[in-house]
Amino acid sequence: MSSFSPSKNHSYRSLIRKLLPWTFYAIIPLVFFRLYFYPCTVSHSNLILISSSPFSFSPSTLEESAKETTPCDYTNGDWVRDERGPLYNGTSCGTIKEGQNCNSHGRPDMGYLYWRWKPKQCKLPRFDPDTFLRLLRNKHLAFVGDSMARNQLESLLCMLATASAPKLVYRDGEDNKFRRWHFDSHNIDISIYWSPFLVKGVEKSNAGPNHNKLYLDHVDERWAADMNGFDLIVLSIGHWFLHPAVYYKGDSILGCHHCPGLNYTEIGFYDVLRKALKTTLKTAIERRGGGSNGNGTKVILTTFSPSHFEGDWDKFGACPKTKPYQEGDKSLEGMDAEMRKIEIEEVEAAKLSAMQFDYLRLEALDVTKLSLMRPDGHPGPYMYPFPFANGVTERVQNDCVHWCLPGPIDTWNEILLEVIKRWDYQSIREE
Repeated sequence: MSSFSPSKNHSYRSLIRKLLPWTFYAIIPLVFFRLYFYPCTVSHSNLILISSSPFSFSPSTLEESAKETTPCDYTNGDWVRDERGPLYNGTSCGTIKEGQNCNSHGRPDMGYLYWRWKPKQCKLPRFDPDTFLRLLRNKHLAFVGDSMARNQLESLLCMLATASAPKLVYRDGEDNKFRRWHFDSHNIDISIYWSPFLVKGVEKSNAGPNHNKLYLDHVDERWAADMNGFDLIVLSIGHWFLHPAVYYKGDSILGCHHCPGLNYTEIGFYDVLRKALKTTLKTAIERRGGGSNGNGTKVILTTFSPSHFEGDWDKFGACPKTKPYQEGDKSLEGMDAEMRKIEIEEVEAAKLSAMQFDYLRLEALDVTKLSLMRPDGHPGPYMYPFPFANGVTERVQNDCVHWCLPGPIDTWNEILLEVIKRWDYQSIREE
């Protein structure tokens, strides 16, 4: 039986009606206090996701999705120890060029294998071959450029081979400079096209002139003729522009670089690099901007990779470091900085030109600084098998330009995967 009588119940309700307004007035200051000191933050990108997506997202998914749409600054960071080591080794991968197989060639220190790049403001996940293969399903990826393009390609093939075996289906040219692999599991083609200037060029040879010829207003059709079949193009140039060369625009000679005795005007190679990039990116926009294959084309330019020679290239200890530089040990300056600057600027200019096209994306894969900080990652004398088997000799060839496989160059492909993931997510949102 209730302990409240009708009169008591009426008095109780009257008391509540009197207290409710005062309670309301007491709560308002507390609400303002809470909002002032602990504001509720909802990012703009999250609002877009909630309003535009037909799917239901949890708060954690929204946060991760927002991160994926914001490009990470991979240029600033540190190399930190990673005891997990690489995904592959010199014996498990069959596509490593002999000169980069440092482990199998007897390099005694293995410490260079146990570092990973840690950006300061974001995370760089470990390479996931299954994700890469899924995102590239039914597509054709082409690496185009010099030996650094080949170095990056072979790194990628080795990492993908841990999940699916590549099959060599085409080879042509001296030193297999034009090759294609096919991944049956995902119907993916990955090709390499040798084109050290990207534009039309005639390379120096023992039988001809001791200088290169560059035609700066014509793209190299050895690769560009196949452009309609590419879904993703990774470009890489730089080191060949340091060699002696004569430069042409149409039938006119613009000048030369390091060409004594030819009576041509000596001009710097920086402007030549810029002109070559302008021609290449302009051609890509003109030919692929319309997205004629239904999905358009994505173009990535890998920035200049610094060398680490200390002293003469053919003496013992040309690149002797066994650990990465740490922040503050080495500055990006001089030629390395200028080459990178030109490449970044030309990609940004091309982006503006391509804004009218929905199916064309361009990006710079900025690896210059993180590569500069890895003087320990080159083959050095181990470009040849066991170079000191008979003792240390006075003269020994060193490779302080290319990268051991596995090695720091694997990080380039980790970043490449993150760029592809971001583009894929943006494409889904745009649909």
